[in-house]
Amino acid sequence: MATLNDRVFDSGLSVLDTEANKIVVTSQEATTFTNANATYALGNSTSLSIGAPADRSGGGREVTVAAITDGSITGTGTATHYAIVDTTNSRLLATSTLSASQSVTSGNTFTLASFTIGIPDPA
Repeated sequence: MATLNDRVFDSGLSVLDTEANKIVVTSQEATTFTNANATYALGNSTSLSIGAPADRSGGGREVTVAAITDGSITGTGTATHYAIVDTTNSRLLATSTLSASQSVTSGNTFTLASFTIGIPDPA
């Protein structure tokens, strides 16, 4: 049976905890920092808080992204994804779909419920 020590998982997930400083809602999935931070960006929050790695249900490790309550919408369109970025080093760190897409209008605000990002144990 294949195994990985928690330290292996934690080293990858710790980047989210220590380097991510902004979450962006986007009109499609970003594949680069520029896509996330500019091209597809519809809004953002810099009050991003990501916890330290912990055990994941079903095996592996995960981090919890705290709820966002102060997101600012800066563009008009349909938000379908989020992107977590490190603006200091211009890095796209994580993306995924939102639980539901939403039409947004510049000048409004947005919120996101807390969620987890995890790495499962090897099969």
